[in-house]
Amino acid sequence: MADQYAQSGDDKRPTEVPAIRWEEPPEGPVLVLLDQTRLPAEEVELVCTDASALVEAIGSLAVRGAPLLGIAGAYGVALAAARGFAVDEAANALAGARPTAVNLSVGVRRARDAYQAEIAKGGGPEQGARAALAAARQLHREDAEASARMAEHGLALLDELLPGGGHRVLTHCNTGALVSGGEGTAFAVALAAHRAGQLRRLWVDETRPLLQGARLTAYEAARRGMAYTLLTDNAAGSLFAAGEVDAVLIGADRIAADGSVANKVGSYPLAVLARYHHVPFIVVAPVTTVDMETPDGASIEVEQRPGFEVTEMTAPQAPVSGAGGGNPVAPLGTQAYNPAFDVTPPELITAIVTEEGVVSPVTADGLAELCARSARVTTD
Repeated sequence: MADQYAQSGDDKRPTEVPAIRWEEPPEGPVLVLLDQTRLPAEEVELVCTDASALVEAIGSLAVRGAPLLGIAGAYGVALAAARGFAVDEAANALAGARPTAVNLSVGVRRARDAYQAEIAKGGGPEQGARAALAAARQLHREDAEASARMAEHGLALLDELLPGGGHRVLTHCNTGALVSGGEGTAFAVALAAHRAGQLRRLWVDETRPLLQGARLTAYEAARRGMAYTLLTDNAAGSLFAAGEVDAVLIGADRIAADGSVANKVGSYPLAVLARYHHVPFIVVAPVTTVDMETPDGASIEVEQRPGFEVTEMTAPQAPVSGAGGGNPVAPLGTQAYNPAFDVTPPELITAIVTEEGVVSPVTADGLAELCARSARVTTD
């Protein structure tokens, strides 16, 4: 769902609403988001005129997914600059909107640095705003390109680990075009397998409590004509036991320096199941998701979401009666434990696939070498 600044590939896809785009109507620039909380029932767009509206959209998960959050954060800084708001204040609010997803702060920093560099050279606020917008658009383009390269590397890895094709892949949460400037991370690999005639079945975890798999991954798979089947998260074990899973593909919100991976809650149990059943467990994420300043999994801040997301069920266009805007499924006053993410240790991960290549086995030295190689490519 890349916009005109982030085209990748020549796939003839159905017309889609972009996940994010920058527009400049007469009344001033705006950031337009596809509201992912309304999918799959309807495609509705949100129009953000300032950073605070974008912070709210990020918190409500109207826009989500690590790579897309980085793009949104960069555009948010550009929006604040273009509309004359305090850039540093906007940047700080955006960077803290979702603490686990490192791409958000990376995107914010790139646009803010571009703005500040222009101001330091003697440019005015208008020139600074243009520099921030150019940085955001560049990040958008880079993510689309990274998505295509991750799909290529991931498909080659699947072919190496599972020769003969006919892959039955299990995925968790949503990692497609809805989280990316291109076609996604883990989902992009499955899509590449589908196009190559090598995907036999995409198993889609429902991803409770907010059903990103059921609402979003199934939505994307259906639009792509992929063979997919939806299952509740706690049915995954029976799939493994029946020998119906050849590989697990997930994304990541933050990868620590030691190779620990924070991803949507429910990922860690899949890694344990995969190890027990001798099934490859593969993480697909851009290099921007690797945070060398976070030494290990224990150092990753895991976002805690509101309890009503567990005690109530919300569906697009459904009548609501609960305090959080959903229908209660637990007694009034029930306490809920609702971490947005869990952390998988590197010893349970078969490989980490990035646009710069594959790290396997997953070690601190391997990740450091990959990040150094990426930095050299960026500066050359």
